[in-house]
Amino acid sequence: MGGDEDEFAPVVRRGPNRTRWAAVTAVALALLFAGGAVTVASAERDEAPRTPVSDSADAGFARDMSVHHQQAVEMSFIVRDRTRDEAVRRLAYDIANTQANQRGMMLGWLDMWGLPKFESGVEPMTWMGMGGTGDSGPLDGALMPGMATNAQLDALRAASGREAEVLYLKLMTEHHKGGVHMAEGCVRKCAPGVERDLAQGMVDAQRSEILLMADMLKQRGGA
Repeated sequence: MGGDEDEFAPVVRRGPNRTRWAAVTAVALALLFAGGAVTVASAERDEAPRTPVSDSADAGFARDMSVHHQQAVEMSFIVRDRTRDEAVRRLAYDIANTQANQRGMMLGWLDMWGLPKFESGVEPMTWMGMGGTGDSGPLDGALMPGMATNAQLDALRAASGREAEVLYLKLMTEHHKGGVHMAEGCVRKCAPGVERDLAQGMVDAQRSEILLMADMLKQRGGA
């Protein structure tokens, strides 16, 4: 019996050492993995996009283009009720639907950033290094380049048929040109991300619609 006890005695003595070694190893691995997780989390925070400030190009573009889009939606609804031409009505519907959705996205970003949708005392397009539409400020309601004046909107409301179609196509062509100019400004100045991608999409789509409207104007005898 004594020999058997001597045979197993070393095994009993090594047991606690193995347990302690396993525990130390587990702690070391846990610390290693925890350190790696902290490093990854830190890197993700560093790479995360920063929230735009109120005077940034991102915020300025979202505010100004929301106003610009709103007028395009308004003009499109006006002409829809002033003509039966299916091509013009279809174009007006596409513009109204697209720009209403884009406007909702931009206003949503401002909400998400905790920024006001309107900033008192700041002229439109200041973020582009401009500021208003001229030395005398906005002209008859035209807050930004390309926007129709109040008189032009009244003329569109008063027109019908071919006259309304031609006037709408002319006004929307100028409106798109102003919109492209502003969107190009965001492509240059806005931070990389979904807003700058949206701005580039606006440039491409509205340039295409400008060409389409030029053809539609020729078909209707417009200059």
